[in-house]
Amino acid sequence: MENRLIPLDPNAPFRFSCSPEAVCFNECCRDLNQALTPYDVLRLKRKLGISSQHFLQQYTRRHAGPGSGLPVVTLIPGDPERLTCPFVTPQGCRVYPDRPSSCRIYPVVRVLRGSRQTGATMEEHLLLREPHCRGFEQSRTQTVKEWMADQQILDYTAENDRLLEIIGLKNRLWPGRLPPETVDLVFTALYDLDVLRERFIAGSLPAAEALHPDFPAASVDDDLILLHLGLEWVKQHLKKTFAR
Repeated sequence: MENRLIPLDPNAPFRFSCSPEAVCFNECCRDLNQALTPYDVLRLKRKLGISSQHFLQQYTRRHAGPGSGLPVVTLIPGDPERLTCPFVTPQGCRVYPDRPSSCRIYPVVRVLRGSRQTGATMEEHLLLREPHCRGFEQSRTQTVKEWMADQQILDYTAENDRLLEIIGLKNRLWPGRLPPETVDLVFTALYDLDVLRERFIAGSLPAAEALHPDFPAASVDDDLILLHLGLEWVKQHLKKTFAR
């Protein structure tokens, strides 16, 4: 039996539940190729109580996005043979309250598509059926909306969607591979927030007010606002560097 992706009507209930009592508990935490969004990194490094630089060096690998060329990070498996998540334990996930968005929304897959006719973004949902998962045999049912609220995914989707503007902007301005120095700058602005904070404080980047009038300079102490500043800086840098 292979993995299947089944279209989901957002208002139609689907059957699924996961708990430590399930015979497949923790099976979805192996054989992973786990990409992390900037907001995932923010939540995880804060949960672990370490700097972004420490987190990135210890737990992730860096890649170029296959479609955008923008930097992407993936988790380094805790077990290189079974490719298990570095945060899984026999009792479950040790970072569960701050687990990555793709783990949080599982088994639902959220897809955003842009309409070429209207430019509007359309949201679609699919159900990922994997052979090992017995969660679909449970009695609990819910709609997509109920599942996303229950898993507290809405903050994640709101932050992750901020990347779409950057991806679209980069592809319009520079469809090819980015220069290495630009990739390094974008990586720091999106993922390495503590280094980004140091650069703001040192004055090697524009003041927060210059990026956006709603950001006071003191706001760089807040990781989430700092991420928003990083996203805004990336947009301005791409426009300044590649606009024709």
